[in-house]
Amino acid sequence: MTSPYDAARKMASAAVRARGENRAMTPALLALTDPQRQPDPLALARNLPAGSALVYRHFGAPDRVALAHETVRLARARGVQVLISGDAVLARNCNADGVHWPERMLARAHHERACGNTGLFTGSAHSPLALSRAQASGLDAVLVSTVFSSASASAGHPMGPLALAAWARRSRIPVYALGGVNLRTVRRLAGFGMSGVAVVGAIRSAGPTQT
Repeated sequence: MTSPYDAARKMASAAVRARGENRAMTPALLALTDPQRQPDPLALARNLPAGSALVYRHFGAPDRVALAHETVRLARARGVQVLISGDAVLARNCNADGVHWPERMLARAHHERACGNTGLFTGSAHSPLALSRAQASGLDAVLVSTVFSSASASAGHPMGPLALAAWARRSRIPVYALGGVNLRTVRRLAGFGMSGVAVVGAIRSAGPTQT
């Protein structure tokens, strides 16, 4: 059986290989929390290797403030960056490294940049139009989905690596592959111009890790 730490380490190494000669300044691996598939940000913070980043998607949880502060504390001790999803105020209050902006909040990202927020910004894009909006919003990187078949309830039809590569060529900011990325599928991304990968279910917060 594979421990969560081993799975995270292997995933981070695979993400570095997938980005190849791409030398983006952002981490090669972004790991996102999820209420069903990756519910524990503290466990994720304890298992991610240095140089990666954790995206805490709190979805309005009542204990999000305390969890955000503890997640940042644990992650920073390990050399892991933390982004708070959709909440610049919480990100500032817990001293996170930045904010991850869902596609519907890209206008807010633009506003935060205009107001002088210099934190690390990532955002999501599910269409070419959204990618254009992301580039105009002051983001440091954009997560494009859905690349492979995914268990996410919000996942669309998978575009595959070739279509994703076309998106990356059109983008002025680093592009990350999101959706169905795991230790098996990540190998198919090498040489396609990715700046990194974003994962949800590829790293389990507890118990044996599956891919």
